[in-house]
Amino acid sequence: MLCSVFGFNTAMAGDDLASMLGTWKWEGFTIKVSKCEKTDICAKVVSGPKNVGLEMIRTKLKPTGSNFVGKVAHPQTGDTYNSKLSMANTDKWHIDGCTDKNVCASGDFTRVK
Repeated sequence: MLCSVFGFNTAMAGDDLASMLGTWKWEGFTIKVSKCEKTDICAKVVSGPKNVGLEMIRTKLKPTGSNFVGKVAHPQTGDTYNSKLSMANTDKWHIDGCTDKNVCASGDFTRVK
């Protein structure tokens, strides 16, 4: 269940992944998004009921229109989803995705800072 893993908006069009940088909340999880070399941005679970330390972004996020697509791990399960991220506004992002086994989920993250 990728419920509420990420979200972005048209402000993230092109290669503007900087809009994701910061700290985000989702259902008891806190995720810190920062720049990194491997995938350009990294999203690490920094607190929550489980999977603290999990690096969620598995591949570089590629722009497609006003969205980004890539492989993202769910903070609750650790399962990897083929995901589409979109920003509702600067403080909320939405993610939709499905695993290779066709388990699908979606949800929203809210900026903490």
